[in-house]
Parts: sequence; structure tokens; C-alpha cells
Amino acid sequence: SLSSTDQVKGVLTLQGDALCQADVNLKMPRNNQLLHFAFREDKQWKLQQIQDARNHVNQAIYLLMNRDVNYQFKSGSEVLKLMDAVMLQLSRARNRLTTPATLTLPEIASSGLTKMFTPVLPPDILVNFYINLNKLCLTVYQLHVLQPSTTKNFKPAGGSILHNPGAMFEFGNQRYEVSHVHKVECVVPWLNDALVFFTVSLQLCQQLKDKISVFSSYWNYRPY
Repeated sequence: SLSSTDQVKGVLTLQGDALCQADVNLKMPRNNQLLHFAFREDKQWKLQQIQDARNHVNQAIYLLMNRDVNYQFKSGSEVLKLMDAVMLQLSRARNRLTTPATLTLPEIASSGLTKMFTPVLPPDILVNFYINLNKLCLTVYQLHVLQPSTTKNFKPAGGSILHNPGAMFEFGNQRYEVSHVHKVECVVPWLNDALVFFTVSLQLCQQLKDKISVFSSYWNYRPY
């Protein structure tokens, strides 16, 4: 999709947890120069959020499947304990997709993502990819160098999902300020499906817990 100012256009290919292709055009607002950069053919970028979500799902499956097929639960509390552990993993998996990591600008600048592109990104451009709910997001930051005479009010920005114009940081013995921010995003249908399945799975676990609690209350009831 296009940014609101039509400054960024891109085509990204996401396969599982890997961005295997990226082709981005950026129009510089200062001089309308058009920059083009793409992933090197030998490179893929792994999205940590999807990897983490998958690992949590695998852990939930392990919790459910690591018993013998004929195993008999001995009490309702044992089932409740299992459901709590499974729901914790499912919640963590969902949260990894709904809550992107907060990063500082130096962390973005030093990321291996900057070495993915050909031609090499210019020093006044930073890029970041992340998942937010069912969307794949691309953020492009344009920077300008702060001159020594203007750094008396220098205040480095902390971690954030999205940094706004005016954010300052220091990297490689040089101080920068964000001049422009461009964000584009695109819905990924299977991410939407995954979020729906997480919600349904958590609801099923909770329904089982509720039934166990009801039956346990009957079991423990003793008339006088």
C-alpha cells in the first residue's frame, strides 16, 4: 500500500517468517530524487515476531501431546493447571503479533537489516519492518546530521515502535535528527486467520476450564 504522501512505494514478499524479497522506491521530499533499493538476492530477513509466535504455539502443542494416548487425568485441578499453561503460551504467541517490539533508533541503525539492501542504504536513511496485528509494516526514516552548533539541546530518543520527526539519536560518533517518517502497511490474510485461531483456541480452553470448575463444585458438594 502507499504512504499518505505517496513518498514510498514497495513490493514485499513474505513467506512464513521470512521476508524473502523487498523492492522499495522512496521519493526524497527535499529534491524529489527517487531512490530505489531492494534485498540482495542471497538474503532473507527473518521476522522475529513470527518466529517467537510459532515457538510459543509449538510449546502449547508439546504441553498437550507429551502424555501417553491412554493417560487418565487424576483430578480437575490437573486439567486446570494444564489449560493455564497452554493458555499462557497461546496468549504469548498472540501478543507477539499484536505488540511490536520497541526499538531505539541506534538499534535500528545497527540492525542487520541495513546490510540487506543493494545498493547500500545511504547514511541518512533507516528502515524497519515489523508485524502489527494482521499487517506487515514498513517504516522509512529520513535523517539529517546535527551540526555541533545545534546539539546543545540534544536529547536522545528512547525506545518506540514508531519514532516521530524531531527524534534525535547518536550513532557512529555522529548525531542525527529524524526529518521525515514514512510508514506503509499491508494486510496479510494468513496473519488475520492466525489471530482468529488464537482467539478461538483461548475461548475453547476457557470453556473447558469453566466446565471443570462446575463439575468440581458438584463433586465437592456434600449435603448435610
